[in-house]
Amino acid sequence: MNHQVTKTPRKDIPEETNHIAQQIVDAAFSVHSALGPGLLESVYESCLCHELRKRGLCFERQLFLPVIYDGVKLDAGLRLDLLVGNQVVVELKAVELVQEVHKAQLLTYLKLTGHRLGLLINFNVPVIRKGITRLAL
Repeated sequence: MNHQVTKTPRKDIPEETNHIAQQIVDAAFSVHSALGPGLLESVYESCLCHELRKRGLCFERQLFLPVIYDGVKLDAGLRLDLLVGNQVVVELKAVELVQEVHKAQLLTYLKLTGHRLGLLINFNVPVIRKGITRLAL
């Protein structure tokens, strides 16, 4: 049987969103260059926020994320680490190994917020570029 792909084609990520994502990556490089691996996630979050501020980026930190279930808005304890420029969801980690569940977490956050681009940044790596995962819907 011959099956055709029925997915709706996705639009490209807007250039402004890509620009914000690049600035976030640059900021993460600065933080990791200065601190290296081995610290708590909260330390990296504070330092990354400082770098984002220096770059003139607007962001929200530890943003409450409700879950709509059965038509009811519920506080399920979800918090976005960062929402930058009201466009890019950033999930920070300081773990030995990024697991598939961490990627699934970020994808779920993107679906719940309606945002299309997310960055999963694990600072507990020797080389930061190996700790950055870009996910898009």
